[in-house]
Amino acid sequence: MSLKKYKLGDIATIEISGVDKKVKDGEIPVKLCNFVDVYYNWAVTAPMLPQFMEATARQSEIDRFTLHKGQVALTKDSETRFDIGISTYIADDFDNVILGYHNALITPNPDFLNGKYLNALLHTEYARTYFANNASGSGQRYALSVDALNSLPVYLPSIEEQERIGNIFSSIDRKIELNREINRNLEAQAKQLYDYWFVQFDFSDENGKPFKSSGGEMVWNDKLKRKIPKGWSVNNIFDELSVQYGFPFSTEKFTDESTSVPVVRIRDIIDNTISTYSQEDTDEKYKLNEADLLIGMDGNFHMNFWIDNFAYLNQRCVRLRAKHSSSVSIVQARFDIAPYIKAKELRAKGSTVGHLSDKDLKELNVLVCHDNRLRYILDSLLEKIIVNRKEIIYLTRQRDELLPLLMNGQVSVKPTEVNCDLSHD
Repeated sequence: MSLKKYKLGDIATIEISGVDKKVKDGEIPVKLCNFVDVYYNWAVTAPMLPQFMEATARQSEIDRFTLHKGQVALTKDSETRFDIGISTYIADDFDNVILGYHNALITPNPDFLNGKYLNALLHTEYARTYFANNASGSGQRYALSVDALNSLPVYLPSIEEQERIGNIFSSIDRKIELNREINRNLEAQAKQLYDYWFVQFDFSDENGKPFKSSGGEMVWNDKLKRKIPKGWSVNNIFDELSVQYGFPFSTEKFTDESTSVPVVRIRDIIDNTISTYSQEDTDEKYKLNEADLLIGMDGNFHMNFWIDNFAYLNQRCVRLRAKHSSSVSIVQARFDIAPYIKAKELRAKGSTVGHLSDKDLKELNVLVCHDNRLRYILDSLLEKIIVNRKEIIYLTRQRDELLPLLMNGQVSVKPTEVNCDLSHD
């Protein structure tokens, strides 16, 4: 694969957005694609529209920064030099979505540069190192200037080869995006079912009618300060779930090299990732199971379901696990306790670091309906969600491993090898 050298500014137009998040009188309502939308997505697609925030902008800003298919957006400044230069491909045309500040918008010249290929190129270690070395600022904030972006040396194959390589990564991303969309729908189904059973109390009674709406008997519960169906109870999570705090691993024995003890820390909960390993031996009671509910107990009290049976939980985290003897699904348990965890987190915002204590957890309760029907349904939905999450992680790893091989020519792509049906066309 022969490559030609260019400067990015010679084959693309680069503009820095200054559109802020404010809503101002006299300006035009828009949707804003912000720093986090760029940072966390390989591509920006039409289904993401509902997640963009509401803002306003001047007509001149709309003309310059409305997102169009084929462009690439890139994080321009951040608190660390390693969070700048993160790119995303604009995979669809948008009528009213514009790029927010702290970002740059790159419009490739289609005669020389394919946007999908550029997005892949900007994710390589080569580009990441260039951006880190050419960032201005120190300590508080780092930024990329227009000159630094324009001067980025890029080595390009033919436009046809660029398109084939770009389509491979877009195909992988399309599958990742599809899995995320399926999971959003599954999570919405679970929440709807939970509300139907445990908020509205309109589950089907023995006659197939909605319980509360059909006059089912309700009784007052002092713990919840509201009425619940007769025959139901409110029990502590320690009675209905298996609760286990994490092991106090020594940070001095943490290692980046893979061992038989992968460690889950607070930072790992949201992304279902492993960021370190331990050289210590520990008890099996700290080992996680698939579908365990994990809660971080410092700072932001992140909650998420774990996805494998290999990792061990670190201190200042707690895991909740469904008991076979209980009718309480772990999905129901999360919905039951989430408002209380969130309220505790908000109350702690005024302090330096918020903490969840054993006392806090022993004040958490769940509803018990002694009917296994909903547990079975919710558990089935969670099982599907976890399968999709595992595939997302696998595909992301596959994409990241394939990236340097394709970009430096170690692996070539023949036209017949690219399945464009899944790509962002």
